[in-house]
Amino acid sequence: MHKKVFVSGCYDMLHSGHIAFFEEAAQYGDLYVGIGSDQTIQELKARKTINTDVERLYMVNALKVVKEAWINSGNGILDFAEDVKRLRPDIFFVNRDGHSPAKERFCKQLGIRYIVSERIPHNGLPARSTTALRKECLIPYRIDLAGGWLDQPFVNKYYPGSVITVSIEPDYEFNDRSGMSTSSRKKAIELWHTDIPDGDREMLARTLFCFENPPGTAYVSGSQDALGIVMPGLNRFLYDNDYWPKKMDKVTDPDLLSWIERRIWLIPLYPREHDYDVLANTHIDANGAMALSRASEDCWKAILNKDVNRWGRASIASFEAQLQMFPNMISKDVNDTLEAYKSQVLGWKLSGAGGGGYLVVVNETPVRNAIQIRIRRDGFE
Repeated sequence: MHKKVFVSGCYDMLHSGHIAFFEEAAQYGDLYVGIGSDQTIQELKARKTINTDVERLYMVNALKVVKEAWINSGNGILDFAEDVKRLRPDIFFVNRDGHSPAKERFCKQLGIRYIVSERIPHNGLPARSTTALRKECLIPYRIDLAGGWLDQPFVNKYYPGSVITVSIEPDYEFNDRSGMSTSSRKKAIELWHTDIPDGDREMLARTLFCFENPPGTAYVSGSQDALGIVMPGLNRFLYDNDYWPKKMDKVTDPDLLSWIERRIWLIPLYPREHDYDVLANTHIDANGAMALSRASEDCWKAILNKDVNRWGRASIASFEAQLQMFPNMISKDVNDTLEAYKSQVLGWKLSGAGGGGYLVVVNETPVRNAIQIRIRRDGFE
């Protein structure tokens, strides 16, 4: 009997990259495809698909390489769980940016072999992705490398400190509520539609910050979100009892930015739940703010000196200082993933400061099943 191979995804705007992925998976046996419903894609990506789930199912089922396809019956990142239990496949096949430790653990529990594709295009054809083909929005995301929460006056009033960010090209459609400034990015799309306009970068960031936080806003988003999106390259924002930084330092050296890119690895986690309250059970005080500030400063110096070991230690110290004040940042699922990677990497933290999203690890060599990012370089003045 042929082995059963299962893949799952959105498969919107069906293209040659999808076909090559299906063909690669089908080399292992009969191919079964689970398709994310319109509702699931809306929840995970905060956008509508170009084609409905019924249309996507029709197109995938029409491919000769596919044995059978269906719309997954569940929701969330494991929307296929009940379908997989019913199918009982021998192999679960994913591409690298579709990998998550939660999927890997799920397969291990069921005794299913888990294989991560290298996304090899068909001979003579270019590599394709739906994100690249959509091209409707080039507005970046951002990652804070250290110091997250210090842009909030309820933290920086205890001790001044810096938040370090990098502006990230949208090569992947990062999950909504993932700590990558997705909420601020949506507001930027409302303002500017497809990309950051020309002009004074600080003024543009102020405009975005004010647009996202009009008078009467109950919870003011930190300005590092707007600044981290708008300001290309590597940036340090110094806060002292205010929402807006009193000082900004930016790095435009392409060699240093390339050095950073080669040492940041993202491991997908669950998106934060909509009712998740990271501000519950907080213990914010001068000791915690000072520890976070000092870790951020150490991280900045380590990166500028290209000292990856020191950067890794500073990243851990920054994350632990955050947890000291905001223990709800970490959940059991996040901790399980972190424990699986700790011995393999030099440093770690979560994307953003709200828990979940992506585990951001620092390492000199490639990290298994992790994705890499590109730092935005344009717009330097």
